[in-house]
Amino acid sequence: MDAHRQQLDEWIKEKEVLLVTGGYDHTIKIWQAHSGVCKQTMQHADSQVNALEITPDKHRIASAGYKHIRIYDIHGNNPNPVINYEGVSKNIVGVGFQEDGKWMFTGGEDCSARIWDLRSRTLMCQRIFQVSAPVNCVCLHPNQVELIVGDQSGIIHLWHLKTNHNEQLIPEIDASVQSIAIDSEGNYMAAVNNKGHCYIWTLTGGLGDEPTKLNPKHRIEIHNRYALKCKFSPDSTLLVTTSADQTARIWKTSDFSLIQELKTDSQRWVWDAAFTSDSKYLLTASSDGAARLWSVETGAIEREYSGHQKAITALAFSDQVPLNPQYFYEGSNDPAN
Repeated sequence: MDAHRQQLDEWIKEKEVLLVTGGYDHTIKIWQAHSGVCKQTMQHADSQVNALEITPDKHRIASAGYKHIRIYDIHGNNPNPVINYEGVSKNIVGVGFQEDGKWMFTGGEDCSARIWDLRSRTLMCQRIFQVSAPVNCVCLHPNQVELIVGDQSGIIHLWHLKTNHNEQLIPEIDASVQSIAIDSEGNYMAAVNNKGHCYIWTLTGGLGDEPTKLNPKHRIEIHNRYALKCKFSPDSTLLVTTSADQTARIWKTSDFSLIQELKTDSQRWVWDAAFTSDSKYLLTASSDGAARLWSVETGAIEREYSGHQKAITALAFSDQVPLNPQYFYEGSNDPAN
Protein backbone atom coordinates (compact mmCIF):
# COMPACT_ATOMS: atom_id res chain seq x y z
CA MET A 1 0.00 0.00 0.00
CA ASP A 2 1.49 3.34 -1.00
CA ALA A 3 1.91 6.19 1.49
CA HIS A 4 -0.94 8.20 -0.01
CA ARG A 5 -3.47 5.36 0.29
CA GLN A 6 -2.35 4.60 3.84
CA GLN A 7 -2.72 8.25 4.83
CA LEU A 8 -6.24 8.31 3.35
CA ASP A 9 -7.23 5.16 5.25
CA GLU A 10 -5.97 6.58 8.54
CA TRP A 11 -7.80 9.85 7.95
CA ILE A 12 -11.08 8.05 7.33
CA LYS A 13 -10.68 5.75 10.34
CA GLU A 14 -9.95 8.65 12.71
CA LYS A 15 -13.18 10.43 11.87
CA GLU A 16 -16.75 9.40 12.56
CA VAL A 17 -17.49 8.96 8.88
CA LEU A 18 -20.92 8.10 7.54
CA LEU A 19 -21.60 7.16 3.93
CA VAL A 20 -25.16 6.20 3.00
CA THR A 21 -26.48 5.37 -0.48
CA GLY A 22 -29.91 4.58 -1.90
CA GLY A 23 -31.49 4.02 -5.27
CA TYR A 24 -33.82 2.21 -7.62
CA ASP A 25 -33.26 -1.22 -6.04
CA HIS A 26 -35.37 -0.12 -3.03
CA THR A 27 -32.48 -0.43 -0.57
CA ILE A 28 -30.42 1.91 1.59
CA LYS A 29 -26.84 0.90 2.34
CA ILE A 30 -24.48 2.14 5.05
CA TRP A 31 -20.83 1.77 4.14
CA GLN A 32 -17.54 1.41 5.96
CA ALA A 33 -15.94 4.33 4.18
CA HIS A 34 -12.28 3.34 4.51
CA SER A 35 -12.73 -0.22 3.22
CA GLY A 36 -15.66 -0.01 0.80
CA VAL A 37 -17.47 -2.74 2.75
CA CYS A 38 -21.24 -2.45 3.22
CA LYS A 39 -22.02 -2.50 6.96
CA GLN A 40 -25.81 -2.64 6.75
CA THR A 41 -28.60 -2.83 4.18
CA MET A 42 -32.05 -1.49 4.97
CA GLN A 43 -35.12 -2.19 2.87
CA HIS A 44 -37.01 0.76 1.40
CA ALA A 45 -39.77 -1.42 0.05
CA ASP A 46 -42.40 1.22 -0.77
CA SER A 47 -40.47 2.98 -3.52
CA GLN A 48 -37.16 4.02 -4.98
CA VAL A 49 -34.98 6.35 -2.91
CA ASN A 50 -35.09 9.90 -4.29
CA ALA A 51 -32.98 11.74 -1.70
CA LEU A 52 -31.04 11.06 1.51
CA GLU A 53 -29.94 13.33 4.36
CA ILE A 54 -28.17 12.55 7.63
CA THR A 55 -29.62 14.22 10.73
CA PRO A 56 -27.35 16.78 12.45
CA ASP A 57 -26.77 14.43 15.40
CA LYS A 58 -25.63 11.70 12.94
CA HIS A 59 -27.90 9.15 14.59
CA ARG A 60 -30.49 8.89 11.82
CA ILE A 61 -30.95 9.06 8.07
CA ALA A 62 -33.95 10.53 6.27
CA SER A 63 -35.00 8.92 3.01
CA ALA A 64 -37.38 10.66 0.61
CA GLY A 65 -39.48 8.43 -1.61
CA TYR A 66 -42.90 8.16 -3.21
CA LYS A 67 -45.47 9.87 -0.92
CA HIS A 68 -43.36 9.53 2.24
CA ILE A 69 -40.21 10.27 4.24
CA ARG A 70 -38.76 7.37 6.22
CA ILE A 71 -36.38 7.94 9.13
CA TYR A 72 -33.96 5.10 9.95
CA ASP A 73 -31.54 4.59 12.84
CA ILE A 74 -27.98 4.57 11.56
CA HIS A 75 -26.46 2.79 14.56
CA GLY A 76 -27.76 -0.63 15.53
CA ASN A 77 -29.26 -3.44 13.50
CA ASN A 78 -32.86 -2.31 13.02
CA PRO A 79 -33.55 -2.54 9.25
CA ASN A 80 -36.95 -0.87 9.55
CA PRO A 81 -37.83 2.84 9.70
CA VAL A 82 -38.34 4.24 13.20
CA ILE A 83 -40.44 7.24 12.07
CA ASN A 84 -42.70 7.60 9.03
CA TYR A 85 -43.87 10.92 7.61
CA GLU A 86 -46.86 10.66 5.27
CA GLY A 87 -49.47 12.92 3.69
CA VAL A 88 -47.79 13.86 0.40
CA SER A 89 -49.54 12.79 -2.80
CA LYS A 90 -46.53 12.33 -5.11
CA ASN A 91 -42.76 11.82 -5.15
CA ILE A 92 -40.72 13.69 -2.54
CA VAL A 93 -37.51 14.66 -4.32
CA GLY A 94 -35.57 16.69 -1.74
CA VAL A 95 -35.03 16.56 2.02
CA GLY A 96 -32.86 18.48 4.50
CA PHE A 97 -32.58 19.67 8.09
CA GLN A 98 -32.33 22.92 9.99
CA GLU A 99 -28.82 23.06 11.46
CA ASP A 100 -29.91 22.24 15.04
CA GLY A 101 -32.22 19.44 13.89
CA LYS A 102 -35.39 21.16 15.07
CA TRP A 103 -37.23 20.86 11.76
CA MET A 104 -37.00 19.17 8.40
CA PHE A 105 -37.78 20.57 4.96
CA THR A 106 -38.86 18.70 1.84
CA GLY A 107 -39.85 19.40 -1.74
CA GLY A 108 -42.02 17.28 -3.97
CA GLU A 109 -43.75 16.69 -7.25
CA ASP A 110 -47.05 17.74 -5.62
CA CYS A 111 -45.90 21.32 -6.35
CA SER A 112 -44.99 22.08 -2.74
CA ALA A 113 -42.20 22.63 -0.26
CA ARG A 114 -42.95 21.62 3.31
CA ILE A 115 -41.69 22.22 6.85
CA TRP A 116 -41.95 19.34 9.35
CA ASP A 117 -41.45 19.96 13.09
CA LEU A 118 -39.29 17.07 14.28
CA ARG A 119 -40.17 17.72 17.91
CA SER A 120 -43.92 17.35 17.41
CA ARG A 121 -45.56 14.02 18.18
CA THR A 122 -48.19 14.50 15.48
CA LEU A 123 -45.76 13.73 12.60
CA MET A 124 -47.75 16.20 10.52
CA CYS A 125 -46.49 18.87 8.16
CA GLN A 126 -46.58 22.31 9.87
CA ARG A 127 -46.24 24.61 6.85
CA ILE A 128 -46.70 24.30 3.11
CA PHE A 129 -45.36 26.56 0.36
CA GLN A 130 -47.37 25.93 -2.80
CA VAL A 131 -46.00 26.59 -6.28
CA SER A 132 -47.48 26.05 -9.75
CA ALA A 133 -45.19 23.25 -11.01
CA PRO A 134 -43.59 20.09 -9.60
CA VAL A 135 -40.66 20.88 -7.29
CA ASN A 136 -37.28 19.43 -8.31
CA CYS A 137 -35.07 20.74 -5.50
CA VAL A 138 -35.01 22.59 -2.18
CA CYS A 139 -32.10 24.31 -0.48
CA LEU A 140 -31.84 26.05 2.90
CA HIS A 141 -29.81 29.27 3.10
CA PRO A 142 -27.05 29.20 5.76
CA ASN A 143 -29.02 31.89 7.61
CA GLN A 144 -31.56 29.11 8.36
CA VAL A 145 -34.58 31.32 7.56
CA GLU A 146 -34.81 31.25 3.76
CA LEU A 147 -35.78 28.22 1.70
CA ILE A 148 -34.94 28.24 -2.00
CA VAL A 149 -37.18 26.09 -4.20
CA GLY A 150 -36.59 25.15 -7.85
CA ASP A 151 -39.38 23.80 -10.04
CA GLN A 152 -39.92 22.13 -13.39
CA SER A 153 -41.29 25.27 -15.03
CA GLY A 154 -37.92 26.98 -14.52
CA ILE A 155 -38.86 29.23 -11.59
CA ILE A 156 -36.68 29.67 -8.51
CA HIS A 157 -38.68 30.70 -5.43
CA LEU A 158 -37.16 32.40 -2.38
CA TRP A 159 -39.36 31.77 0.66
CA HIS A 160 -38.55 33.66 3.86
CA LEU A 161 -39.75 31.46 6.72
CA LYS A 162 -40.01 34.25 9.31
CA THR A 163 -41.84 36.87 7.27
CA ASN A 164 -43.46 34.52 4.72
CA HIS A 165 -42.21 36.91 2.03
CA ASN A 166 -41.49 35.20 -1.28
CA GLU A 167 -39.90 36.23 -4.55
CA GLN A 168 -39.44 34.51 -7.89
CA LEU A 169 -36.89 34.55 -10.67
CA ILE A 170 -36.55 32.66 -13.95
CA PRO A 171 -32.91 32.15 -14.99
CA GLU A 172 -33.80 30.63 -18.38
CA ILE A 173 -37.09 30.27 -20.23
CA ASP A 174 -38.30 26.68 -20.82
CA ALA A 175 -35.53 25.10 -18.75
CA SER A 176 -36.35 23.00 -15.69
CA VAL A 177 -34.35 23.90 -12.56
CA GLN A 178 -32.80 20.60 -11.42
CA SER A 179 -30.62 21.54 -8.43
CA ILE A 180 -29.77 24.59 -6.31
CA ALA A 181 -26.88 25.10 -3.89
CA ILE A 182 -25.64 27.91 -1.65
CA ASP A 183 -22.09 27.88 -0.32
CA SER A 184 -21.52 27.64 3.43
CA GLU A 185 -20.54 31.30 3.74
CA GLY A 186 -23.68 32.50 1.97
CA ASN A 187 -21.73 34.29 -0.76
CA TYR A 188 -22.79 32.33 -3.85
CA MET A 189 -25.84 30.52 -5.15
CA ALA A 190 -25.73 28.09 -8.07
CA ALA A 191 -28.57 26.55 -10.06
CA VAL A 192 -28.32 23.95 -12.84
CA ASN A 193 -30.96 23.04 -15.41
CA ASN A 194 -31.97 20.31 -17.84
CA LYS A 195 -30.13 22.05 -20.68
CA GLY A 196 -26.75 21.61 -19.00
CA HIS A 197 -26.43 25.25 -17.98
CA CYS A 198 -25.35 26.64 -14.60
CA TYR A 199 -26.29 30.07 -13.29
CA ILE A 200 -24.29 31.75 -10.53
CA TRP A 201 -25.37 34.63 -8.30
CA THR A 202 -23.57 36.53 -5.59
CA LEU A 203 -25.69 37.03 -2.48
CA THR A 204 -26.19 40.10 -0.31
CA GLY A 205 -28.54 40.87 2.56
CA GLY A 206 -30.31 37.97 4.23
CA LEU A 207 -29.83 39.25 7.78
CA GLY A 208 -32.73 39.34 10.23
CA ASP A 209 -35.97 39.89 8.34
CA GLU A 210 -34.19 41.31 5.30
CA PRO A 211 -34.55 38.98 2.28
CA THR A 212 -31.46 37.87 0.41
CA LYS A 213 -30.75 39.74 -2.81
CA LEU A 214 -29.43 37.77 -5.80
CA ASN A 215 -26.96 39.50 -8.08
CA PRO A 216 -26.34 37.70 -11.43
CA LYS A 217 -22.69 36.72 -11.83
CA HIS A 218 -22.11 33.95 -14.39
CA ARG A 219 -23.83 31.68 -16.89
CA ILE A 220 -21.75 28.58 -17.62
CA GLU A 221 -22.17 25.81 -20.18
CA ILE A 222 -21.30 23.05 -17.73
CA HIS A 223 -22.49 19.87 -19.48
CA ASN A 224 -23.66 18.90 -22.95
CA ARG A 225 -26.61 16.97 -21.53
CA TYR A 226 -29.07 17.16 -18.63
CA ALA A 227 -27.48 18.53 -15.43
CA LEU A 228 -28.59 16.69 -12.29
CA LYS A 229 -26.90 18.14 -9.19
CA CYS A 230 -24.72 21.01 -7.98
CA LYS A 231 -22.98 21.42 -4.62
CA PHE A 232 -20.36 23.73 -3.15
CA SER A 233 -17.39 22.43 -1.22
CA PRO A 234 -17.31 23.11 2.55
CA ASP A 235 -14.51 25.67 2.11
CA SER A 236 -16.54 27.43 -0.63
CA THR A 237 -13.66 27.27 -3.13
CA LEU A 238 -15.19 24.61 -5.39
CA LEU A 239 -18.47 23.77 -7.10
CA VAL A 240 -19.31 20.30 -8.38
CA THR A 241 -21.91 19.65 -11.08
CA THR A 242 -23.15 16.23 -12.20
CA SER A 243 -24.91 15.18 -15.34
CA ALA A 244 -26.51 12.63 -17.63
CA ASP A 245 -23.33 12.98 -19.75
CA GLN A 246 -21.68 10.46 -17.35
CA THR A 247 -19.39 13.00 -15.69
CA ALA A 248 -18.99 15.08 -12.58
CA ARG A 249 -17.12 18.34 -13.09
CA ILE A 250 -15.40 20.52 -10.51
CA TRP A 251 -15.18 24.28 -10.92
CA LYS A 252 -13.16 26.93 -9.03
CA THR A 253 -15.42 29.55 -7.45
CA SER A 254 -12.73 32.23 -7.83
CA ASP A 255 -13.41 32.41 -11.57
CA PHE A 256 -15.68 29.38 -12.20
CA SER A 257 -13.16 27.73 -14.46
CA LEU A 258 -13.14 23.94 -14.87
CA ILE A 259 -10.37 22.23 -12.89
CA GLN A 260 -11.38 18.56 -12.98
CA GLU A 261 -13.61 16.19 -14.93
CA LEU A 262 -14.38 12.94 -13.12
CA LYS A 263 -15.35 10.08 -15.40
CA THR A 264 -14.91 6.37 -15.88
CA ASP A 265 -16.19 4.09 -18.64
CA SER A 266 -18.87 2.35 -16.57
CA GLN A 267 -20.23 5.38 -14.73
CA ARG A 268 -23.35 6.38 -16.73
CA TRP A 269 -25.60 9.12 -15.23
CA VAL A 270 -24.12 10.79 -12.15
CA TRP A 271 -27.08 11.53 -9.87
CA ASP A 272 -25.56 12.92 -6.68
CA ALA A 273 -22.30 14.09 -5.11
CA ALA A 274 -20.84 15.21 -1.78
CA PHE A 275 -17.51 16.69 -0.71
CA THR A 276 -15.52 15.58 2.32
CA SER A 277 -15.19 18.22 5.04
CA ASP A 278 -11.64 19.13 3.99
CA SER A 279 -12.82 19.67 0.36
CA LYS A 280 -10.07 17.34 -0.91
CA TYR A 281 -12.26 14.42 -1.94
CA LEU A 282 -15.61 13.99 -3.67
CA LEU A 283 -18.13 11.16 -3.51
CA THR A 284 -20.45 10.44 -6.43
CA ALA A 285 -23.45 8.16 -7.03
CA SER A 286 -24.27 6.88 -10.49
CA SER A 287 -26.57 4.71 -12.59
CA ASP A 288 -24.11 1.82 -12.79
CA GLY A 289 -24.94 0.95 -9.17
CA ALA A 290 -21.66 2.22 -7.72
CA ALA A 291 -20.59 5.11 -5.51
CA ARG A 292 -17.04 6.38 -5.83
CA LEU A 293 -14.55 8.42 -3.82
CA TRP A 294 -12.43 10.69 -6.02
CA SER A 295 -9.38 12.83 -5.37
CA VAL A 296 -10.18 16.42 -6.28
CA GLU A 297 -6.49 17.13 -6.93
CA THR A 298 -5.74 14.21 -9.26
CA GLY A 299 -9.17 13.14 -10.50
CA ALA A 300 -8.33 9.53 -9.56
CA ILE A 301 -10.78 7.05 -8.03
CA GLU A 302 -9.60 6.32 -4.48
CA ARG A 303 -12.40 3.95 -3.44
CA GLU A 304 -15.42 2.25 -5.00
CA TYR A 305 -18.59 1.16 -3.21
CA SER A 306 -20.39 -1.58 -5.16
CA GLY A 307 -23.43 -3.57 -4.07
CA HIS A 308 -26.59 -1.92 -5.35
CA GLN A 309 -28.42 -3.87 -8.05
CA LYS A 310 -29.73 -0.79 -9.83
CA ALA A 311 -28.94 2.92 -10.17
CA ILE A 312 -27.80 4.83 -7.06
CA THR A 313 -29.82 8.02 -7.16
CA ALA A 314 -28.93 9.51 -3.76
CA LEU A 315 -26.08 9.60 -1.29
CA ALA A 316 -25.47 11.24 2.07
CA PHE A 317 -22.06 11.75 3.60
CA SER A 318 -20.80 13.23 6.86
CA ASP A 319 -17.43 13.34 8.55
CA GLN A 320 -18.23 16.20 10.91
CA VAL A 321 -18.54 16.10 14.69
CA PRO A 322 -22.17 15.26 15.51
CA LEU A 323 -24.53 17.44 17.47
CA ASN A 324 -26.01 16.41 20.80
CA PRO A 325 -29.07 14.28 19.92
CA GLN A 326 -31.79 16.09 21.84
CA TYR A 327 -34.22 17.26 19.20
CA PHE A 328 -36.76 14.48 18.63
CA TYR A 329 -40.05 14.88 20.53
CA GLU A 330 -39.20 17.70 22.92
CA GLY A 331 -42.06 20.05 22.19
CA SER A 332 -42.91 22.24 19.25
CA ASN A 333 -40.60 24.51 17.37
CA ASP A 334 -41.66 26.67 14.45
CA PRO A 335 -38.99 28.22 12.18
CA ALA A 336 -41.02 31.43 12.13
CA ASN A 337 -40.23 31.95 15.83
